Amino acid sequence: MSILFPALIIGVVISQVAFFITTIYLHRALSHKALVLNRQIRFVFRVLTWMATGIRPRQWVAVHRKHHAYTDTKDDPHSPIVLGYWKVQLANAWLYRKVARNSATVDKYTKDLPRDKWDKYLFDHALLGLGVGIGILVLVFGWEVGLLAAYIHTVLYLLGGGAINAIGHKWGKRPFDNLATNNQWLAWLVAGEGLHNNHHAIATASKLSLNPGEIDPGWWVIKLLHSAKLISLREIKFTPVLSSSDYSSE
Repeated sequence: MSILFPALIIGVVISQVAFFITTIYLHRALSHKALVLNRQIRFVFRVLTWMATGIRPRQWVAVHRKHHAYTDTKDDPHSPIVLGYWKVQLANAWLYRKVARNSATVDKYTKDLPRDKWDKYLFDHALLGLGVGIGILVLVFGWEVGLLAAYIHTVLYLLGGGAINAIGHKWGKRPFDNLATNNQWLAWLVAGEGLHNNHHAIATASKLSLNPGEIDPGWWVIKLLHSAKLISLREIKFTPVLSSSDYSSE
């Protein structure tokens, strides 16, 4: 049997897991404090982030909070309105790294996320984490399927992340008064993150679907974890804003 089909299935599944990790842990919990994870599930998310993405959480949070602070201006790390669609879509990881490597910027935007011993000895070693993740794929599925699945996952994750920032600030619906957009089809592909206009309207909301007919797949997993008492939701009362002066941001 061809190795392409099983590798494709495995790569898609891993990329979806990575998108759910990104939206629940890195985005809604760490960046915007919309969720609070208990100690055990937080550690699980840290390990999965390390193996599936190689992302250092403090860096991701810093880049994202700077994006909210300077949305679609020259200081936005990844605005397609400023930089052009294709640059953000295809080079989003490079744009991310430009900001993430600036330790002063990371420290400025992550004062509430101090680096601990686990970061020092394990989670800040991104290549090690990716190596462990790929090694597990190779051990379980064989080197051909494992390596191809890792490649497919990498491509899908990078393109999906680029699309959130590129498509999500270029094309789609704008029910609220900000330049981000909602694309339900994209939300299906990236765990709800395609509802980007909603997010920029109320950045601290744990649920990204705010309007009739919208679906946030990430919210389904959040509700499941909440039912299992693994996370708690931030108690906020809000009305979706219609004025740019009222935007919620970090």
